[in-house]
Amino acid sequence: MDQLIRSTSYRREPWNKGKFVGQKAPLKLKDIWAIRVRLQLGERARELALFNLAIDSKLRSCDLVKLRVRDVTHGDRIAARAVVMQQKTQRPVQFEITEQTRESLGAWMRRAGLRADDYLFPSRLRASPHVSTRQYARIVRSWVSQIGLDSAAYGTHTLRRTKASLIYRRTKNLRAAQLLLGHTKLESTVRYLGIEVDDATTLWRWLSRLRCNWPAGQRPPVADRPAAVIPTLELTSRKRPVASGATESLRCCAVHNHRAVVTAS
Repeated sequence: MDQLIRSTSYRREPWNKGKFVGQKAPLKLKDIWAIRVRLQLGERARELALFNLAIDSKLRSCDLVKLRVRDVTHGDRIAARAVVMQQKTQRPVQFEITEQTRESLGAWMRRAGLRADDYLFPSRLRASPHVSTRQYARIVRSWVSQIGLDSAAYGTHTLRRTKASLIYRRTKNLRAAQLLLGHTKLESTVRYLGIEVDDATTLWRWLSRLRCNWPAGQRPPVADRPAAVIPTLELTSRKRPVASGATESLRCCAVHNHRAVVTAS
């Protein structure tokens, strides 16, 4: 009897209790194609449609799993653009559906025989009308593990963050990333994408290759500087800038408050 009480009262401790796990990393292009090819070769129509739509829509898992067929279709055709009301913010967000995603969605809907009022990704369990967020998280972990990545470093927010991160890295347009993610504040987009941390880390890696003291009149080659931090290096400290053409030497390189600060004299 005592053993039964102990077994029923036992609760497994969460793996991340007391740990700072940080943000889930976005996928790279090669990772996207690796997962996509595996799903195509395995003829897993539902998972392929789910993966492609998750990348294109950039929706939270709670919004993605509740999508209905009518949300992404116009009559008998799959729409090239869709608008969804977000559960968290109660604000509409718009996203593009690429041709590749439309093809995978069409193949899945024909195979499953879905109608306009049906959930786009119905559950195989009778108790649940659609795939749960927990099941979706398990599916994402399986995708990541199959291509040799650490499943602990990736999650459902990985797919939401992936396309927005790729667009920001190419365009440096924060406002566009904000609209794509449906954030109400620009600061939320900066924090969500980890932009300041990434820029500071890029600068620190570049500066770590340099000597702490440069000979007077010499500066690192511009061609070797990261494009995102060239304007930062043109300033010395926050107090006073260096006059044009003045002699300077980099004496201290540090990362402070997620911003790279280069002091000079």
